[in-house]
Amino acid sequence: MRLVVTFIIVFSGIAQVQAQLGGESTYQFLNLMSSPRQAALGGKVLTNVDYDVTQGLYNPATINVDMDNQLAINYSSYLGDIRYGTAAYAYTVDRRTQTFHVGMTYVNYGSFDGYDENGVSTGAFTGNEAALSVGYATQIGYSDFYVGTNIKFITSKLEQYSSLGIATDIGFIYIYEYLDFNAALVVRNFGTQLSTYAGMKESLPFEIDLGFSQTLENVPIRWHLTFENLQKWPIVSPNPARSTTDLNGNQTEEKVSFISDLFRHTIVGVELFPEKGFNLRLGYSFRRAAELKILEQRNFSGLSLGIGIKFNNIRFSYTHARYSSAANTSFIGLQINLQ
Repeated sequence: MRLVVTFIIVFSGIAQVQAQLGGESTYQFLNLMSSPRQAALGGKVLTNVDYDVTQGLYNPATINVDMDNQLAINYSSYLGDIRYGTAAYAYTVDRRTQTFHVGMTYVNYGSFDGYDENGVSTGAFTGNEAALSVGYATQIGYSDFYVGTNIKFITSKLEQYSSLGIATDIGFIYIYEYLDFNAALVVRNFGTQLSTYAGMKESLPFEIDLGFSQTLENVPIRWHLTFENLQKWPIVSPNPARSTTDLNGNQTEEKVSFISDLFRHTIVGVELFPEKGFNLRLGYSFRRAAELKILEQRNFSGLSLGIGIKFNNIRFSYTHARYSSAANTSFIGLQINLQ
């Protein structure tokens, strides 16, 4: 009965929310990659149910007892002078009440030079945003299904303007241990602004993602497949640079096929030696590759590569993600077992 009520609440809300994507809503930082491991596998992994305590930031249904007393701190040198990081910690009260999860995401946009409408300097200003989340997951009866939720408290300050908000993530995951196969559905950032920047209320970056993963039986590889932004279809906008002009000067804009649009929703990733002390990770985001691609030039946008190394009670992760010839990012992280 609780599961039915949860589905009714979630999907009744979905029906009332317009599709959102970058540039169409506020608090866009809520959908940034939460860890180097996630970044290396393409950016939006939903199905890792293990020690990785930062996974709970993206899909609360993955919160589990293996995360008990795990502390993670992650930092990224993002695009331009933007710096952002995440932190997460989980604690198991007992096997009956399971595990509680706390997380933080923080973004600093750097320093900017301000000018008024007449070009007169108004001095430097900064911008930053943060979100504190509290999460919990539970098994649905005695089934292989689990449900979890994060409650997020959001603060944002951009120059002299500030805003507060609240949002929730609701995640579901199916775990089939016999085949080591997981499937997950996550509804993210369903919420509202409590106070606005300048009197105009904006929507949050609402998102629906679907993910699958499995460890191969005789090969030390776990594959990941994610379909992102399912709330927006089609997701593709024609690229003006790809329009064609005939001899009469008539322009025809780029036509995007259903298959091309489907790929824009798709992220793939593989992790080698997922249960060992040393991991290799590779991911590819088709949408990032297509949107940041430079015509007539190969720059491997959308590709991510990372490693994970365990030293006793510490796990170190590093990821390099390709965006364009002029902009790439690095992501480092430490997870400490405090047992």
